[in-house]
Amino acid sequence: MAVLGNSGSGKSTLARWLAESASSPMLDLDTVAWEPGMVAVPRAPADAIADVGAFCRGSDRWVVEGCYADLVTAALEFQPLLLFLNPGEAQCLANCRARPWEPHKYSSKSEQDRLLEYLLGWVSEYYTREGPMSLRAHRACFDAYQGPKIEFDARPELSPDLLASLP
Repeated sequence: MAVLGNSGSGKSTLARWLAESASSPMLDLDTVAWEPGMVAVPRAPADAIADVGAFCRGSDRWVVEGCYADLVTAALEFQPLLLFLNPGEAQCLANCRARPWEPHKYSSKSEQDRLLEYLLGWVSEYYTREGPMSLRAHRACFDAYQGPKIEFDARPELSPDLLASLP
């Protein structure tokens, strides 16, 4: 499965839950998009795309998640179910304000909290910015994909009913 959406849309929560429910490996695309230990330094796109392909080839069932349309597109070559989380700006902002510390991104909770205002601005810009982390790119990725796909305009409830409803 591939999970795509804005920061704060619930991608990580949904992806972790899906991976745990299916005992599948999960790839947070932040871990391949940026140089290790340097979230502000992007990796060469070809290297990140190669890592996504290697991850997807490594297992029959997997989950990738992130806000990078180009990296999700690389995963779509393997014909997964594509889940596009698009709950709207207000929900994404609320989720960001409530998110727990993410040690794989920030050295401390205080560092994460210090950068919260920046993150909230980033979330709001999603609807107008250009590039692979924009609504426009996510919409194009979702609309162009010919495989199985679902768009959620509200945060899905993590339950056995959700699992049963997925193709």
